[in-house]
Parts: sequence; structure tokens; C-alpha cells
Amino acid sequence: MTDSQENDSNAQGLNTQAYSPEQWSKIKTVLLDMDGTLLDLHFDNYFWLQFMPIKYAERYGIEDKEAHQILKQASEETQGTLNWYCLDYWSERLNMPVAALKQDIVEKIQYRPHVKDFLSMLKQQGKRAVIVTNAHRDSVNLKMANTGLDKLVDRIISSHDYQEPKESQAFWQHLQQDEPFELETTLLIDDSQAVLTSAKTWGFKHLLTIFHPDSQKAPNTESEHPGIHHFDELIANKDDLQK
Repeated sequence: MTDSQENDSNAQGLNTQAYSPEQWSKIKTVLLDMDGTLLDLHFDNYFWLQFMPIKYAERYGIEDKEAHQILKQASEETQGTLNWYCLDYWSERLNMPVAALKQDIVEKIQYRPHVKDFLSMLKQQGKRAVIVTNAHRDSVNLKMANTGLDKLVDRIISSHDYQEPKESQAFWQHLQQDEPFELETTLLIDDSQAVLTSAKTWGFKHLLTIFHPDSQKAPNTESEHPGIHHFDELIANKDDLQK
């Protein structure tokens, strides 16, 4: 077994909570993160960790290493805040057209495995599927245009609509008022531990994380929340789920 296969095996076996047909039948709404959950996080990681430092170095005539350090520090200063996800903020702070630059690597925008099958199953079973993302609307629009994901769900909500990140309790309050849901019958799936912890504090009863958000990196093998490796773990017994 390779290191990657061993990591996959460990991730699949860690904190995985399988839903029985009876448990699954009680879920009426599924709230879904976008990047790292439905779409491969590799696009975003590549853009910010590799592509942008190169462009920043070119823009300001500095070495790539220095550009990496500058962007890393800027990221650490804003992580967990709405600005961390805001393309307008980064365009102004870096004096670069961040949203436009994303167009240069759109071929890296890809679905995660089994996402379309899972969303199709939700539709067939009459469950409401709502994307709740921290992504800026420009980023959302770019990804919808290149994937058609918006046609597979009932609604897309960005935390920028509420001016609060999902890490904040205020986000869930806004969401509850705007998109009413019952905690006992709603499942949230997200790759962010901070977001899941925030949701748990709000009172969510059903939470799942994604162990392998970036296809080009090893799975995350540590999680405070139950999770899945890929969506086939939720649709493996789909013929039995709606009996």
C-alpha cells in the first residue's frame, strides 16, 4: 500500500458516521459548502499558493520567495474574517485584478468525485440542497459559469450576502431568517473545521466534514467531526435510503 492509499484508508475510517435509511429519511435539508466540498479545493489552493505569488512577484519586481512571504503574512492577518474571502478586498490591498486573474486558470475548476450523483439523489428524494459558501460572489459566478453547479441545487448563498463569514454565529442567524431550516432535520457538509465548530455551537445536530477537499494533497486525517472521504459513502446504498 502506498502512503497515499494508506492515508485514504485512514481518512475513510476516521469518525465516519454512516446514515441508516431511517436516519437519512429524517433529513429534509442539506446545506453544502462549495470549495473543498462540492468543488475540488485544488483550484483555490493553486491560485493563492502558487499562481498569485508568481503574479505578485512579476507585478512588483521581487523574488518569488519574497512574494510568497508577503502573501502568507497578509493571509494570516485576515484568516477567519470576511475579508479573507473577499476578492474586492484583495484586489484593493494587492492592487491587482484578482477576480480577472482567476480566469487564467479556469481549467482547474473541477467537481469532487460523485458530487453530481449525490446532488441528483437529493433531488430525486425531494431533499432541499442549498450551497452556503464563504466565497465572494465573483468567485461563485465564475465557478457556476464553468461547472453548471447552480442548476443542480435549489439555492446558493454567499456569506458576503450577510456580511458575516460562516465562522461567525451571526451568519447562522441570518441564514435561519433568510432560509428557514430545522436543526433536527438539516445536515451541513463542510470541509472547514472552524465552520463546523461554529455550526455545532449554533445547535446543528447533523454535521459531516470532507476528509479529502484537495485532490492534489493527502487527505486530512484529523477531525473533531464525523466525515466522509467522497460522496459515494452517502449514496452507496441509495436504493435502500428511500424505502
